[in-house]
Parts: sequence; structure tokens; C-alpha cells
Amino acid sequence: MTDLYLVRHGETDWNRQRRIQGLTDIPLNATGREQARATGMLLTRRRWDGIYASPLARARETAEIIAAEVGLPGPTLVDALVERNYGEAEGLDWMQVEKRFPHGAAVSGRESREQVGARVIPALVELASDRPGESLLIVSHGGAIRAVLDEVDPEAAHGTITNGSVHSFRLADGALRLIAFDDPIEVESIGEDRGDLDEQNRVEAMEDGAT
Repeated sequence: MTDLYLVRHGETDWNRQRRIQGLTDIPLNATGREQARATGMLLTRRRWDGIYASPLARARETAEIIAAEVGLPGPTLVDALVERNYGEAEGLDWMQVEKRFPHGAAVSGRESREQVGARVIPALVELASDRPGESLLIVSHGGAIRAVLDEVDPEAAHGTITNGSVHSFRLADGALRLIAFDDPIEVESIGEDRGDLDEQNRVEAMEDGAT
């Protein structure tokens, strides 16, 4: 049994501008670095055995800041944890997306959420399987985390995955399951009675994987 805490990276300038990043390698801004520090300070309330991250700069730097706060060596980079590829939509804001791809028109080169899940989830399972009984931090992206949620907990309506947010999962008997969306960290949240996730979480209003 291994616990995985998925953390979304801090803010970038493109996040602030509501532009789709995907695989475009945009660094953290000053707010994003402060968010990473705040998340790291919160995570000091628990013990961690390792930290992994997407190699994209915004996730890598977030993980480096968190690692320094919690007393871990720098993160191990895992290619499969990168953000969803948004193809021709990358760099656009939401108004431009609606104009260029109206009424749900296909976006050339965009990964489906199923494709994202098919690369991210096996990577998480492999990491957890290699480190049984440990608690691991995984710094990734909104679209990647959303794809995991869609696969692991498909019946619940999860809210916005905010910058610096933490979402806890557990691998037990070869299966990954959600423990808490927006894990409160300071409250023990890994017991069997986790409540009704539909009641705990905000209703998802729009796709936020561009972050």
C-alpha cells in the first residue's frame, strides 16, 4: 500500500492570461513560486519518502521548491507526468479557442483525456509499486490530474484543480483509488470513511486541463 499526493504546479503568466499551455514549457511566475512555497509549508505536516515531477519547468520548479520545504532531495523527473498535449489550441485563450474551434470542433493534435490517463496512471502505479508502504509527492498538471480523476473516480463531479492544490490517492492491491480531492493535509484524511465526494467538491464548470 502506497500513498500518492498529486500536486498541481504553481501559477504561470499563461495561467493568469487564461492561455492553454499543454506541452509549451512556461516557467512559474512570482505568484507561482509563492504558491509552491505555501504548499510546501503545508506539506511539512506529514512525512514524505520521495518526490517526482513532470519535466516541464513549471512542475519541476514547483517540485524543487516543495522538496526544499519538506527536506527531500530534488525531484526525480518522469516524462509520463507531462501535461496533456493540446495540439493547435496551445497558446490560445478560451475566447480564441471558441472562435477557432466552435461547437466542439476537433482540435488537431490534441490528446484525449483517455490517452492522457493511459500514460499517467501506469506511471503512477509503477512508482507506487516500486516503493511499497511509502508516501510520495507527485507534481504534475491540471489536465494530467483531471485524467487520473476521470479514470479512478468517474462518477464524482470534481471542482477546479487550482494551482498548488493537493489530491491524495492510494495504491492498494494493484488498484489506484482517490482518497481526497483537495486534501486538507492538516486533517487525517486517509481513513476508510471519506464521505461523499459529490458533496465535498465543487461542481466542475469547465474543462481546466489547459493549466
